[in-house]
Amino acid sequence: MTILIVDDNKTNLLLLSSLAESATGMACACFEDPVDALYACEEGAPDLVLVDYRMPNLSGNDFIRLFRQTKGCADIPIVMVTTENDRELRQEAFTLGATEFLAKPIDSIEFRLRVRNLLALRQAQVLLADRAKLLQHEVEKATEATVQRERELIVRLSKAAEFRDPETGAHINRMAHYSKLIAEKLGLPVEFQRLLLEAAPMHDVGKLATPDYILLKPGRLDDDEMVIMRRHAEIGAQILSGSESSLIQLAEEIAGTHHEKFDGSGYPKGLAGEAIPLAGRIVAVADVFDALTSERPYKRAWTMNDARQFVREHIGTHFCPLCGNVFLDAWDEVLTIRSHFPD
Repeated sequence: MTILIVDDNKTNLLLLSSLAESATGMACACFEDPVDALYACEEGAPDLVLVDYRMPNLSGNDFIRLFRQTKGCADIPIVMVTTENDRELRQEAFTLGATEFLAKPIDSIEFRLRVRNLLALRQAQVLLADRAKLLQHEVEKATEATVQRERELIVRLSKAAEFRDPETGAHINRMAHYSKLIAEKLGLPVEFQRLLLEAAPMHDVGKLATPDYILLKPGRLDDDEMVIMRRHAEIGAQILSGSESSLIQLAEEIAGTHHEKFDGSGYPKGLAGEAIPLAGRIVAVADVFDALTSERPYKRAWTMNDARQFVREHIGTHFCPLCGNVFLDAWDEVLTIRSHFPD
């Protein structure tokens, strides 16, 4: 701990520093010029300040006002040492942030007691602040552990769905990154982009409940089979429902809405336009585009340009215009994602 002493009189500086060092065993930083003292405080805050009232350049009250504005100096004890007994002066000093007053000539016993008590107060403040930082660190660690468990749950459920679905892990990665790309181009917050990247792979988790004879059928589904297949959107939302996690809540929203179409002809609820949550509209573009360019038991993979043309032709009907257009405008980045996650 350090003590800062500011007094334009060298004799007073020697006296105060001698008393302070004998009372505490601490070295003192002494300044005749209050401006120099303030510059020194910007480099490192002291633990106690002793300041005279009448000084050139800055009065004691001016010093206190500027000192309190210095980073890290808001709560440091300040003792004004002065011969002044003016009540208004003292009131102003207290208002500006003075902690105590000591009158000249200095009483050595009173001085030692005041200095020791104020340093003990400062030490308690520092320990309390350190304790608060420690608690904050522990909370952050616990929060991060919870987030990591949520992410692990997402990954495990995604893998479980992947084992039952002919879609590949590369599809999951591509559509998630396409989704993040769309969110980025829409100017959405970085935190939402991150959540979307992690939640999008859960879009088809409801296929865990879809029978194999439908899920793995090599040809087109008939009408009855299509009804069963379409239940996966609602089932996926049910699997993920009821969580307090913002990540899983977003995954629930995506699972339940990524098959809705902008013109209202989608499922499971037939939502239209902006009634479809933005995350669902984003993932609809990313998922359909990558599904078209991926091989399935019932179809061959489309070329990138053919799938691109499909998205363009269905903007305003299947796809949200905002989401579809920013996706097409970022074509070079789409190709980069495709090449980064090959089948």
